[in-house]
Amino acid sequence: MSGQREIEISEHESQAAHDIEPPAALIDFMARDWIDRPAARAVHPEARRFEERRKALSRRYPGEYLVVPAGPERMRAGDTNYAFRPASDFVYLVGDGEPGALLVLEPRGAEHRAVLFVRAHNRGTKEFFTDRFNGELWVGSHRGVEESRRFFGVEEARSLADLAAYLQDVRDARYPVRVVRGVDEAIDGRFDASDGDRELAEHLSEMRLIKDEYELAELRKACAITKRAFEDAIRAMRNGANERAIEAAFWSRARIEGNDTGYLTIAGAGAHACTLHWTRNDGELRAGDLLLIDAGAECDSFYTADITRTLPISGGFTERERAVYDVVWQAQQAAIEAVAPGNDFLEPYRRAMRVLAGALIDWGILTGSVDEVLDKQRQFQKRYTLHGVSHMLGIDVHDCSLARSSEYRYGKLREGMVLTVEPGLYFQPDDATVPEELRGIGVRIEDDVAVTAAGCEVLSRDIPSRARDVERWIAGAWTPTPA
Repeated sequence: MSGQREIEISEHESQAAHDIEPPAALIDFMARDWIDRPAARAVHPEARRFEERRKALSRRYPGEYLVVPAGPERMRAGDTNYAFRPASDFVYLVGDGEPGALLVLEPRGAEHRAVLFVRAHNRGTKEFFTDRFNGELWVGSHRGVEESRRFFGVEEARSLADLAAYLQDVRDARYPVRVVRGVDEAIDGRFDASDGDRELAEHLSEMRLIKDEYELAELRKACAITKRAFEDAIRAMRNGANERAIEAAFWSRARIEGNDTGYLTIAGAGAHACTLHWTRNDGELRAGDLLLIDAGAECDSFYTADITRTLPISGGFTERERAVYDVVWQAQQAAIEAVAPGNDFLEPYRRAMRVLAGALIDWGILTGSVDEVLDKQRQFQKRYTLHGVSHMLGIDVHDCSLARSSEYRYGKLREGMVLTVEPGLYFQPDDATVPEELRGIGVRIEDDVAVTAAGCEVLSRDIPSRARDVERWIAGAWTPTPA
């Protein structure tokens, strides 16, 4: 398949059944009399930072070709594609990228030179006005080859039309090559599968474990946008009929102020809050129920927030809702206190579980001591807590997922890491072990936390989380703004 595709969209993919073949005279007419505009001379504001990352990667793999694709567009339905998002490792090393772009770190002695393959301008060609995926009259002007070289600060940029031959030459010469796989099937198919590729993916994930000041600033920005998106959702909650109204309100703010949401929004009302990844969002909003919103705005840089708040739809918690909520909040505070350099990554989880297990015992849902409940051979609290408490956060909502477990799950927290802290309690509506008055209540509270030299910084600290503060927040959002 990759040989036919030639790393680019084929004629079948770029032309729909209802398209009319243009006559030669029209092609000739469309090819001429366009006014040349000066080429953009902008430089990516973080080009130097990306260059330093590429240099660090270069030092790890002297003498080897490193191939990092941005990925192709993906078809959603018929001839309509999903919105394109470049692959995260490409973003980390280059910045924003267009569909099909590819970074090659080409060995030159002990170092590498960065060669970036991008779409060339196609004005003056048939594709300019007939190709609905690449034609610049259809999708807007590309940066082009020379503009991309300047903008991204790479040593060389080349047209994607040259890519197939280039990769074939690399393969024929049997140069050592490592590929970031699973992003672009056409690129994967050009090279034999290799265990070394896995090591490259691991290393890139581990590079991304430590955030620099730029990344931390972007994550703070994502949290600030997310707060405003939550406030839009709270306003929609007052009169909205269903969960989709919440999703739509949140997405609107994320799209206006950033790139998009960083993942599918979870808007679980009532018992839907007990389904961890409830993204259907087709349930009703009912007075007296809770609404769990797990959502995050993604910046134009692709760094994303990941925040969860559980809100009383009527504006105030009932007594039993508050009891559950307060325990989860206390568990989260205990977990956040454990976010410090040198602590195990799992220490926040351990601290939160002790709080939650104690409450489950106090309520008569579980029996025995906290240690007995949490024993590795039992872990009965998981029936009601279900998930871990933390994951890394950054360009991906579950960032650095290919890092070795020794550096991540079973590793130590280090300054510059950013993780979520998100304990929860979920009492399923059909769980006979739970008192009837608690069934159908699901509560999760999630914040984004950076490890600092002195301990931690809660990047989302401006988003209220204590029960009484949440109630005031809702009341404030519902108060009409004076004209």
